[in-house]
Amino acid sequence: MNRSAAHVVTEFVLLGFPGSWKIQIFLFVLFLVVYVLTLLGNGAIICAVRCDSRLHTPMYFLLGNFAFLEIWYVSSTVPNILANVLSKTKAISFAGCFLQFYFFFSLGTTECLFLAVMAYDRYLAICRPLHYPAIMTRRLCGILVSSCWLIGFLGYPIPIFSISQLPFCGSNIIDHFLCDMDPLMALSCAPAPTTEFIFYAQSSLVLFCTVAYILRSYILLLRAVFQVPSAAGRLKAFSTCGSHLVVVSLFYGTVMVMYVSPTYGIPTLMQKILTLVYSVMTPLFNPLIYSLRNKDMKLALRNVLSGMRIVKNI
Repeated sequence: MNRSAAHVVTEFVLLGFPGSWKIQIFLFVLFLVVYVLTLLGNGAIICAVRCDSRLHTPMYFLLGNFAFLEIWYVSSTVPNILANVLSKTKAISFAGCFLQFYFFFSLGTTECLFLAVMAYDRYLAICRPLHYPAIMTRRLCGILVSSCWLIGFLGYPIPIFSISQLPFCGSNIIDHFLCDMDPLMALSCAPAPTTEFIFYAQSSLVLFCTVAYILRSYILLLRAVFQVPSAAGRLKAFSTCGSHLVVVSLFYGTVMVMYVSPTYGIPTLMQKILTLVYSVMTPLFNPLIYSLRNKDMKLALRNVLSGMRIVKNI
């Protein structure tokens, strides 16, 4: 088939969440509130880490960068959802669709790598406390953070470009609120099993490797914690890693259902809900999870807020 004749789709229609106009307005307000709260929550963590000298440690340096990542991650989906909800055509350009696809997966991969690096930091802090300052230097933190971003963004250009070159000659309707792998492959009028296999193999490799490393780190960490003689010491050790475990469980649990297990038998509405959990709700919950369970972070956030009030009064 001649590609120039077959490739007639110039835009896609994202159905999103169908419903009456009142439902669309409700969804717009809901997503707008969630988006603003996510930006404020993660922005507050960045300000607290930057402004409070007590938080100038590797753990909070990583947490600040993770909050910065979450702002970008949620911004790869929610602004388009807001525009789509109010749109009558619900159309997104061909280039815009694949650009969102690229940023969504690149930022998701970067998040997986960040969670693994944060698990490594907690492992060193609890299992090798005497060597921790010498190993987890500022230079190493910078290398680890830079590597997460580089690997996340350099891993998907070729697979996503290959998918964009497939012929899309039939329907252009995507029953989702974002451009994702399965809906796009379903619209292609030419099978591409090799491209599909490479994409899912790459995604599965990132997920399984990071999950395996996080589980290994926490098994060693828990073994070390149970050897701590005092109950207060064990409680403090659990509190430093409990927040991270909650975030890991929430993020990986939904991502693995979507991208490791077959999604053909999962209803479309459930796929949308699962995608919302890890792409929208997780960035919203992270500031709450990390701040509510961390005394130093709560104190730093209070100082930032009190400083803002003083400036406002002046």
